[in-house]
Amino acid sequence: MGISVKNLVAAILLCAAAAVSAAQTQPAAAKTDSVSRTTKAVHYRLDGGSVKTAFRGTELLSQASGEAKVEGKKTNIQIEAKFEGMEDATKFGLEYLTYVLWAVSPQGRAVNLGEVVLEQGKGRVKAFTGLQTFGMIVTAEPYFAVTQPGNIVVLENQVQAGMGAETIDATYGLLRRGTYSSTNTPIQGAIFGIDYRTPVQLFEARNALRIAHIAAGDKYASSILAKADQQLSRAEDAYRQHQTRPAIEAAAKEATETAEEARVMAVKQKAEEEAQAEAAAREARARADAETEARRRAEAEAARAEAERMKQEAEQAAQEAARQREEAEKAKAEALAQQQALAAETEKARRAAQESENLRQQAEKEKQDLRARLLQQLNTILATRDTARGLIANMSDVLFKSGSFELLPGARERLAKVSGIVLAYPGLHLEVEGHTDSIGSDEYNQSLSERRAEAVRDYLVQQGITGDAIVSRGLGESDPVASNDTPEGRQQNRRVEIVLSGDAIGARAENQAQGTSSPMPQ
Repeated sequence: MGISVKNLVAAILLCAAAAVSAAQTQPAAAKTDSVSRTTKAVHYRLDGGSVKTAFRGTELLSQASGEAKVEGKKTNIQIEAKFEGMEDATKFGLEYLTYVLWAVSPQGRAVNLGEVVLEQGKGRVKAFTGLQTFGMIVTAEPYFAVTQPGNIVVLENQVQAGMGAETIDATYGLLRRGTYSSTNTPIQGAIFGIDYRTPVQLFEARNALRIAHIAAGDKYASSILAKADQQLSRAEDAYRQHQTRPAIEAAAKEATETAEEARVMAVKQKAEEEAQAEAAAREARARADAETEARRRAEAEAARAEAERMKQEAEQAAQEAARQREEAEKAKAEALAQQQALAAETEKARRAAQESENLRQQAEKEKQDLRARLLQQLNTILATRDTARGLIANMSDVLFKSGSFELLPGARERLAKVSGIVLAYPGLHLEVEGHTDSIGSDEYNQSLSERRAEAVRDYLVQQGITGDAIVSRGLGESDPVASNDTPEGRQQNRRVEIVLSGDAIGARAENQAQGTSSPMPQ
């Protein structure tokens, strides 16, 4: 089971007042909102042996930790996870009764891997998944069968160096806290009747039924919810009749799963109903707008006809006077024609100037877009920042043999990728600058920085970058980025930086003349 009954009761006595108050004051709009969170996803290979992945507690359960053994089978992935430093889920509110382990795909889809069985602060779960690339999180939940994680994330997997697996960021959706509470159904209804003999699975089933009713399951999934109610009644009967604990737990789990099915269907049906109502409202507004437009057009047509009649009368009255003013009107017409021609030329010149300005701004924007795209591409390989000098890609000291200017295989691989990107941007100029920490003599540091810079330059030239477009120089210990008093600072100072610039990607907007585009993001 997810939590111990004894600890659950203790938690209830401590936080009942706070939980009830939170349930009664939760804003209605927040219950259906969702939030996003990002975790690391790892690619695991089928038949690829086993990998151990560590878990670290979030700020909500900082003392918690764990480890999962992830093993690739022939057709799926097996996960065996163990956790320590866990507390009862009720510490986050009385609607939370258990913990669930989730697999999160790179596309943000969360899959329920199973309930974390908790005993004396330690949890465990064993599961299988068809996903090959996924991250893992643990959340506090009202019951084990939930189909979307809530935002009470207590543990996340940690990608460690040397795992030998490809890692990517996965952004996924979480139900906002308060989704499972209601102003009309106090939270204590979910834990009514708790005692030391009641299995936690029965609490979860009661909680699942309560939540399904709150979600309007009676209206949108009545048959499924009725079935869940019957299953809960059978579980309650089994409990009252003192049947075996496995029988009670199995009946309670069946009720929980059916209640979750009813809740999901109710949420879906309600959303569809609201969408249909909104569509009907839009259609009604469109019809009303069409009728208003038709009336407006009819009124405008009547006004036009009246104006035409008045115009004809005025023309007839003016014919006599027109004969007397014929010569004056002719001169006036000629002057007006000249004025119109001048206005046309002025407008033509204005449009030409505007078009020229638009072309200039478009060209500048294209440079800024190229710069941003190049920055993004380089950041996938080396840590790159945007500066007034240009884009600066940082190669750390670990990409060279210690005290040497020989490039390690990992460095050559990254530089090969960098050269492939640079070759796609003709006209770029590269400056390779070597830096060291303050350990050693000035002469030694200067020589090492120069040789490392030259090694990077030579390798980039070998990869096809024109020698005229790239220069190298060593700066020794003269330009530190951190204090040389600590090992960490010295490691940051031991680096090779590649500065990319050129008219093709323009200059940073904050260094351009007045009137250029806004500054690029840093």
